[in-house]
Amino acid sequence: MRTNRCFKISPDLQSKIALLQWSRSNREVVWLDSNRHQDPYSTFEACLAVGAQEWVNTDAELQTFIERRRDWLFGCFSYDFKNELEDLTSNNFDGLGFPLLRFFCPKKIIIIADGQLRFNYLNDYACEIDSDLAKIREYGSLDLPKSDAEPIKIKMRIHKDAYFEKANRFLEHIHRGDIYEANFCQEFYAEDVVIEPLETYIRLNSISEPPFAAYVKMHDQYLMCASPERYIKKIGQKVISQPIKGTAPRGKDANEDEKIKDELARNKKERAENIMIADLVRNDLSKSAIKGTVKVEELCKVYTFKQVHQLISTIISKVEENKNPVEIIKETFPMGSMTGAPKISAMKIIEDLEETRRGLYSGTVGYFDPQGNFDFNVVIRSILYNAEKKYISYSVGGAITAESKPEMEYQECLLKAKAMRTVLEEG
Repeated sequence: MRTNRCFKISPDLQSKIALLQWSRSNREVVWLDSNRHQDPYSTFEACLAVGAQEWVNTDAELQTFIERRRDWLFGCFSYDFKNELEDLTSNNFDGLGFPLLRFFCPKKIIIIADGQLRFNYLNDYACEIDSDLAKIREYGSLDLPKSDAEPIKIKMRIHKDAYFEKANRFLEHIHRGDIYEANFCQEFYAEDVVIEPLETYIRLNSISEPPFAAYVKMHDQYLMCASPERYIKKIGQKVISQPIKGTAPRGKDANEDEKIKDELARNKKERAENIMIADLVRNDLSKSAIKGTVKVEELCKVYTFKQVHQLISTIISKVEENKNPVEIIKETFPMGSMTGAPKISAMKIIEDLEETRRGLYSGTVGYFDPQGNFDFNVVIRSILYNAEKKYISYSVGGAITAESKPEMEYQECLLKAKAMRTVLEEG
């Protein structure tokens, strides 16, 4: 059982920094931040979960917990969870070592919503609410410490010529009819480095302020995520998925911005990429949906973020009341925008041509609530860090279709990598 108490807060931004600063002493942290983005499916402005009362490490344990315990769970699925769902493997190099899935039932949850801090503590810890609030308020009056991190020299796992060669091999598969589209990703990394993950996350988030940002700390493993993309959300019987495919840079002024948005909205190649993935997601949702309830609510709508414009589609469905939430994840994972079409064939070719095991990149972070609702992002635009191994990594990808030109796909990857590279290389 949990105790709930609410308090009015100071401006959101200061409260967010205070909460993150206060969370430092915990070994387990999940922070989810919408950065004030509002859509018809928003639930809260931000949420912090800390301290593991109980761990869940397999999908069987996850299903059992949700059915019997009916409490909150926060955590992540790695992209390689796909191997538990289909006859697939992941044998490429892995410098990070993130688990296939890991969730915890938090001792303490603090939600920012409607101008309030909502404390949701397990009863055994409810006596700490007042003292925790006092500490959070103290942090709210302090400036964030200035980072003295040294710039990090980033290496490329796949160099430009090799990228072109592999992109052309993807195109060969497409021309043979093996696949229609595949998301080709490459890793950037550094070894023997030490960073301050929380400060790194705050700097990364401030660059793009995306709607599905996340900071995760699970002992020595960290995620600093500036994702613009929702993978899947369940509210009651309604399920929502919002794949992104199609990217364009921001303009230098309002006029150029509008021109770029219009060009993106009408770009045949970008629209084709998005429509293929929207169709794939529609098919995935139909596995769990009540017949006739899968609908495309938005197709190829342009959304604008601080650094880029993106084409986003919204697909919805309705499931039976007694449908286990984990089954919905298993029937739709991984997100179609990070795989390709057909999905299984694309994932096999991806495994053959990429150099790095994706791990948590292309996976998802989010939560299950006591009512069986959930919300999960797509782990992109993210920095991953294993403090014990002193290994840091970020990956970027793009869709390869029959219309793709390797040089343009390569430049799109560099555009997507810019924020992560700036944060790490400028220190």
